Amino acid sequence: MTGAAALMGAAALVVSAAPANAAKAADPPPAAGPARVIPAPRTATPALVTGIREPAAAGGSAADAARGHLAAKEGRYRIADPGRNLRPVRTVEAGTTETVRLQQRYKGVEVLGGQYVVRMEHRNGKRVVTGTSGKYFTGLTADTTPEVDEELAVDRAVEATATRLGAHGAGVRAPAEDAEYPLTGTARGLVVLPRGEGVLTRHVTVRGTDPATRQPVLQEVYVDARTGYPVLQYSGIKTFGAPGAAAAGGAQARPSRTAAGADTGGRPAVEGTGTRLDGKGVGLQLSYDEQRKEYVMRDGTRMRDSSKKDIATFDGHALSVGDVSGTWPEGLKEFGSKTPAFGKEATEAGAVDAHWAAGKVYDYYRARHGRDSLNGRGGELNSVVGVTFYGMPYVNAFWDGTKMVYGNGDAEYRPMSSGLDVVGHEMTHGVVENSANLVYAGQSGAMNEAIADYFGNAIKVDTFGIPMDSPDSGLLGDTLCRTRSPRECAIRDLNDGRTTSKSFLGVAFGTDNGGVHLNSTIFSGALWDVRKDLGPVLADKLVLKALTEYMTPLDGFTEGRDAVLAAAGDLKLDAGQRRAVERAFNGHGIVPGWELALGVDSDRLLGKVNTDATRPGAGGGWWTASTSNDDGTEAYSVWAGRIDGSGQSRLISPNDGRNHVDPVTDGRTVVWTAYKGRTVELLARPLAGGPVKTLYTNRYRYSSVSVEGRTVAFQVNGRRGTSRVVYVRMGETDPVVLEPGASSRFASTGRPSLKDGRVAFVDEHREGGKARQILGLVDTATGKRSVVQELDPGHLVGRTALTSRYVYWLAGEDPESPRTAVRRSALDGTGVIDVSPAKGKDALNGISLSASEDAVTVTAETPAAEPRNETLAKIWQFTPDGTQRARVSCNRGEQLWGVAESGRRVVWLDATTGYTDLVTRGRPAGTCG
Repeated sequence: MTGAAALMGAAALVVSAAPANAAKAADPPPAAGPARVIPAPRTATPALVTGIREPAAAGGSAADAARGHLAAKEGRYRIADPGRNLRPVRTVEAGTTETVRLQQRYKGVEVLGGQYVVRMEHRNGKRVVTGTSGKYFTGLTADTTPEVDEELAVDRAVEATATRLGAHGAGVRAPAEDAEYPLTGTARGLVVLPRGEGVLTRHVTVRGTDPATRQPVLQEVYVDARTGYPVLQYSGIKTFGAPGAAAAGGAQARPSRTAAGADTGGRPAVEGTGTRLDGKGVGLQLSYDEQRKEYVMRDGTRMRDSSKKDIATFDGHALSVGDVSGTWPEGLKEFGSKTPAFGKEATEAGAVDAHWAAGKVYDYYRARHGRDSLNGRGGELNSVVGVTFYGMPYVNAFWDGTKMVYGNGDAEYRPMSSGLDVVGHEMTHGVVENSANLVYAGQSGAMNEAIADYFGNAIKVDTFGIPMDSPDSGLLGDTLCRTRSPRECAIRDLNDGRTTSKSFLGVAFGTDNGGVHLNSTIFSGALWDVRKDLGPVLADKLVLKALTEYMTPLDGFTEGRDAVLAAAGDLKLDAGQRRAVERAFNGHGIVPGWELALGVDSDRLLGKVNTDATRPGAGGGWWTASTSNDDGTEAYSVWAGRIDGSGQSRLISPNDGRNHVDPVTDGRTVVWTAYKGRTVELLARPLAGGPVKTLYTNRYRYSSVSVEGRTVAFQVNGRRGTSRVVYVRMGETDPVVLEPGASSRFASTGRPSLKDGRVAFVDEHREGGKARQILGLVDTATGKRSVVQELDPGHLVGRTALTSRYVYWLAGEDPESPRTAVRRSALDGTGVIDVSPAKGKDALNGISLSASEDAVTVTAETPAAEPRNETLAKIWQFTPDGTQRARVSCNRGEQLWGVAESGRRVVWLDATTGYTDLVTRGRPAGTCG
């Protein structure tokens, strides 16, 4: 699986969090001579062609000439009818060169990440093609007639987003009675995912607020247009800070500035002044607003000779990130002053820094690269400064597709706009979006972050005269702190020397979008070494040329290396300079086959499952999991096998075009969910074979499914976040629905677990504005319900697990904290103890819970300000009394959905290798110190 063809997570093969296994990287020749072709995996179209000078058709547009070249050289490119199957995206002219970007369409439907670039020279009316690169998927044969309508796709996308958000932390968190549902979806049209023969999907953008954390949400979800199952989702938020900080994203056109009280009289620009947060005075380009009768932070001078657009800085101190996420709040105004000298208030808000820095970044791209604003066409530049997190400190910044947004900071961190590297980073996201548009997930997302870091830091060190050989030259965010030293304060360090074999972190897309921040310094570190060796001017030109003329949306690290080396040929770097570029990438481990250095301490049961959204099951010596075929084309099927590795794995579900997901087993029966259109069915089949039985039918998903003998318990989810626990004794009774004790229409029952014919569950409702929960048991033979624990208002229950003696649950005591205790009681509610604490250094953020008679197993994160390997989701195991605690595995990267099979054996999904594999261990690995 390559960066060109894979998207780890629910999408298996589209963008890769996985290492790239692309064709061996080659060093293209300088310019002319015989064509050098680097093939691409899973397609007949080459990934890179260099070293050519082939005449293109004279006259007409650059896009027509580019498509004409591809048509004339069909034997090389294998692109049938480029005029119909490639839509022009943009043409960039620089001197005599033209770079044409073309978007692949298959039967009129856009192909995610399918982009091809043609580079030409244009002189005296004649064009010469000098090279091509990108992704064009030649093996697509899928039908493009959808079977799922937009309404259902939006519902499923919103549901999938809510499910992913709810995977972390405790509690069902019923909405308030008068609350609007906090998530909404917008259909974006049909998109083909380039997996094998292609998967037709409906693209839905989900926006809103996380109902648990209140953090803004922008999720890109792709719903299979045949089955209605969400096969891919990732966050569209592009932040400066590490994952876990509140952030937002989205895109919406800003209304006319006239509505905000703008200068409509064409007043001349004004030279103003202000003081940055570091105490240095700076000049500011301002305008005088006749309506407001004051000077405002609106710079109309820099683009006066081009688009006549402005660089403006707006006051967001009264707004939360949710208010500005993908929208332009009514009444938002630029910072103003009665005199051209802005005072202390503007300084402390970070406004002076933001306005000054935005001008510096614009000047850098215009002067060094001839690029007029972020889009290259004089687009306006707007910054919103000083936003809060619902009135609390917000220590992050983001680009939302139309503007930069900066948090207000806290007691330690200054407003985020005070870092020139932060401003340069966020504005460079706009440059990336308007060029290669690297998909913000997996390796392509890590490269997106890496390039933003590179240019943000380059602008800072050049502006402040920091020598490139300074050990602190690679620090980002180092000037943000009020008391910490620069090195203590820095968010990332481009000089940290990280390499893939030692530090690559395989994570699923639910975590940091597949490692976009966690793995970015692998690539940015290589680029920074190039800058140290080649010097700022040449290196910056090289990196921007690779970004704007070679890279395409699904590129991974290996393709990124190829792009930089190819750009080095265009710039005619000498042999020594080219060796320096190669040495930089080699030094950071970006070489063919780099993923082979990643090792594990677990036993693999099923390789390349490549989904973090469908969970595995285990019991009675058997495992079960969902997976697709090798190229990810087929809908998911359920397989099962013996945990000891004996015998052959078995196909349990029919391979009938439905998505079969989330299987569980007790060693005798497998139960799972099947998606097809508007119908979601709960199905069961004996491991020994026999017919598939339908247990329940619904429109929405099921969760917390468990099976024991003939009894199955599960949670049925509704549209607005409510749920019901249902249990059924197969072949004996109709399904029994556990209704909540309260009459509120938003009351729920959920989080079931099953043992010895008993079902543990959570009954939740709202009381006095707070969530009130009751942990209960029901005897499936008699229907009798009993109370195990009545929780205090605001206390929350996460997952439950049941054994013959105990009820275990994840207990959250503080709605503002992700930390959860692992709590235990006897079946009658007596003898409550904490197996793992809710507070202190050993407290965990529990995600899932499973128990055997001998041990309780928790998949948990370790809360930390800066995520690293040790803080990612890992699997912990405790003895029932909590006296022994150990890590199940010391694998790097993320470990998800640990299932206690029997004794101390655990089965889980492991992302260490960059793929998602089903693995097991028979006993804990220890402390992993």
